[in-house]
Amino acid sequence: MFPNSLKGSAIAAVSSLLLLAPSKAATITFDDLPLGPSGYWNGSTPPAGGFTSGGATFHNSYTAAFDSWEGFAYSSVSDTTTAGFGNQYASITGGGAGGSSTYAVGTAFDPAVITFGAAVNLNGASVAVTNTTYAALSMEQGDSFAKKFGGATGNDPDFLLLTLTGYAAGVATGTVNFYLADFRSADNSQDYIVKSWQTLDLSGLGTVDEIDFTMSSSDVGAFGMNTPAYFALDNLTTVPEPAACSLAVAGLGLAVLRRRR
Repeated sequence: MFPNSLKGSAIAAVSSLLLLAPSKAATITFDDLPLGPSGYWNGSTPPAGGFTSGGATFHNSYTAAFDSWEGFAYSSVSDTTTAGFGNQYASITGGGAGGSSTYAVGTAFDPAVITFGAAVNLNGASVAVTNTTYAALSMEQGDSFAKKFGGATGNDPDFLLLTLTGYAAGVATGTVNFYLADFRSADNSQDYIVKSWQTLDLSGLGTVDEIDFTMSSSDVGAFGMNTPAYFALDNLTTVPEPAACSLAVAGLGLAVLRRRR
């Protein structure tokens, strides 16, 4: 039989571990994805329906008939100067956050969706976002589909807004908004188009199993947004729910008890 004194000590030790064991943050950098220099994956090759990185699934819908895609792609394209749809996979920074080569590109014609295999805690978590070259140069110069932000006088109150919405079991948990471009100030010197990686605090989303990304713009037409609905994303941090960590530590405690038997 297991002596009561040892049993009590083991249980106390496990209880202490359950209370003290920290939830370790994980960062999704996309560096685990196979991709050569100036390459990209857009769903035209397996896996169908999206890709997985760092335990999260980035959903993708590819239509072969039109060589078109929605949702998420990933890229190492570094072209910051070529305007137009042909350069849709490049970040305006020329690479990923922190100088990395690989990053994700999202389109938000419909929500771009990330799902997690289990609930993750986003309190204290973050993600880096920036414009794509396609979107940034379209807003800066205008093109055949979209206007130059600010208009001819520079006074038009234009904007491009990225909205992140968290979900847990299908129920919205919160939103985080970020302006990828903002010309709404009466002072034109305050107008900007984001051209560097910016870190967003995701604490407002709480505990989620899904994040949806949508976009809105001041430049709209009969068919919706004229501004290219593209953004780049990198370095998504998540924290496992404490319950998952507790289960892991409890397993350790059971192993201790077995060894002491």
